Amino acid sequence: MNEDLNGIEALAYELRKFPPSLEFVANALVSDESLYDEAAANHEKFWERQARELVDWNEPWTKVCEWDLPYSEWFVGGKLNVSFNCLDRHVLAGKGNKVAFFWEGEPGDTRVVTYSELLDEVQKFANVLKSLGVEKGDRVNIYLPMIPEAAVAMLACARIGAAHSVVFGGFSSQALADRINDAEAKVLITADGGWRRGEVFPLKSQADDAVKLTSTIEHVVVVKRGGNDVEMQEGRDHWYHEIMETASAVCPAEPMDSEQLLFLLYTSGTTGKPKGIMHTTGGYLTHVAYTFKYVFDHKPETDIFWCTADVGWVTGHSYIVYGPLANGATQVMYEGVPNFPGTDRMWSIIEKYRATIFYTAPTAIRTYMKWGTQEPAKHDLSSLRLMGSVGEPINPEAWMWYHEHIGGGKCPIVDTWWQTETGGIMIAPLPGVTVTKPGSATRPLPGVGAELVDELGRSVTKGGGYLTLTKPWPGMLRGIWGDQNRYRETYWSRFSDRYFAGDGAKLDDEGYLWLLGRVDDVMNVSGHRISTTEVESALVSHPSVAEAAVVGASDATTGQAIIAYVTLRGGLEVDEKVLRDHVAQEIGAIAKPKTIYFTPDLPKTRSGKIMRRLLRDVAEGRNLGDTTTLADASVVNELQRRAVETPTED
Repeated sequence: MNEDLNGIEALAYELRKFPPSLEFVANALVSDESLYDEAAANHEKFWERQARELVDWNEPWTKVCEWDLPYSEWFVGGKLNVSFNCLDRHVLAGKGNKVAFFWEGEPGDTRVVTYSELLDEVQKFANVLKSLGVEKGDRVNIYLPMIPEAAVAMLACARIGAAHSVVFGGFSSQALADRINDAEAKVLITADGGWRRGEVFPLKSQADDAVKLTSTIEHVVVVKRGGNDVEMQEGRDHWYHEIMETASAVCPAEPMDSEQLLFLLYTSGTTGKPKGIMHTTGGYLTHVAYTFKYVFDHKPETDIFWCTADVGWVTGHSYIVYGPLANGATQVMYEGVPNFPGTDRMWSIIEKYRATIFYTAPTAIRTYMKWGTQEPAKHDLSSLRLMGSVGEPINPEAWMWYHEHIGGGKCPIVDTWWQTETGGIMIAPLPGVTVTKPGSATRPLPGVGAELVDELGRSVTKGGGYLTLTKPWPGMLRGIWGDQNRYRETYWSRFSDRYFAGDGAKLDDEGYLWLLGRVDDVMNVSGHRISTTEVESALVSHPSVAEAAVVGASDATTGQAIIAYVTLRGGLEVDEKVLRDHVAQEIGAIAKPKTIYFTPDLPKTRSGKIMRRLLRDVAEGRNLGDTTTLADASVVNELQRRAVETPTED
């Protein structure tokens, strides 16, 4: 604990440890400290070796890193093509018949896409984009379900030097329009619809509504997936399958400058205006190729990788498209939700394709916990050899459930911390080296500099603090599109000589990092800065609790009061007082929730993120903000009703 309260309270630590098995270590790509030692000895030379070994270059660089805080350039003067690195070089090496994607649609339809087939499709679509007037430096918006054409569109843009801006298919037409307008996109790629929970959700109609609010879209390309009726505007709208019929399958990959803009990806901003995060070519590809290879201990000849993210998020960019394909991986891609037609859908897919590496979100894991151990028990998951988590801190009990019931107690778990802004994984175990602890992302990867500091920027060597990054890294964002002042203010103003991630973390006695979530989610209770993550973890550690979300609500006495929303495991019940006392026992009386609301579900976006902002609105009796991105808006209405009926604890 920081006695001067300039940091974040560290209230609980996990003592369980899990070393990698001797068998895993014997076959691991890295089984000692050599990568860490190499990176510590010379930061730039370490990254230079990764770029040289993992990426094919058309022209060599003249300088590894140009660093003028807060701006970096990597592999200056080098030229390469990302699409070539992800496709052509594997085909030229005789691996064209290797499967790139086992795709499974939600209704059960399937496709198998080889590297040769993917390359042909990408070259054709790159020529389509050219025929629609797209040139190097233009921006293209992509608004698609989880279908192979999403990867095709991204790689086709990269092939000709057009920057793509992928928008998650669950976003509203207004959100799409905002992103089109900010990027001044020339072409929009969408679909008639996609499958979700057994029904087709429309995309083309949403796209049409968005385009009405924009002025730069010249053409709309529509993939036929849902089979639902759509309106096609003559001259502007084109069916993907029709325009591809006449496209040439030859489109040479054009060498791009290492700092050529590869994509924009919009992330939420505190001002309400989304931030267009800029990622460029050479450094980003090096970073995601390196982290995919070593964090997942990837063996291209035998592994089948499944990342459950959507391509609309950075996880889908980095660990479905660019990182895996650069490494010649075979992947599973799934279109739909995890509970259609049954709550064992994910486990049936692992069994069907004999997936060896599974990468998913803690929110999803807690949902699987709620559905019960009998669901994964129906399926043979013995093919799994490594598992990962991404998107938010994973609480220890969810980690243990994942370890025991999905990994069979034998699979190392790589808990990964990174952001849209970082491009790729920054903090994670190396599975053949690291002794893991449930809930800890362990330590920065080789080549990554990270440090905890207090409010005054002083180093924190034990306890809670603010997570900062101290060295430039190849995959780092290159700024905010059209607003570099906002870039400086958002990421580089809190601590003058380093990047501030916006996340809190704590260090234990052994130097392990434990992520505590956004500092916006730190509550100030009677002068104690308490992370919502720690209280949530304490609640979920009770055997009756499947999932919990905690927020701070204004309180006249304590400044903020801790309000908890709890979902119980199927068929179980527990008294509110029992849970409050359990939290006190786990992390201290100061962290006891003032009120606990029991709810069958929590308000989540379609990507699975809990919308704590809405929970704060409920707790403080305010009118609800925007609920358009919720998977099920009725959840918050039910919570409002319960809030009126539930007495608070004195």
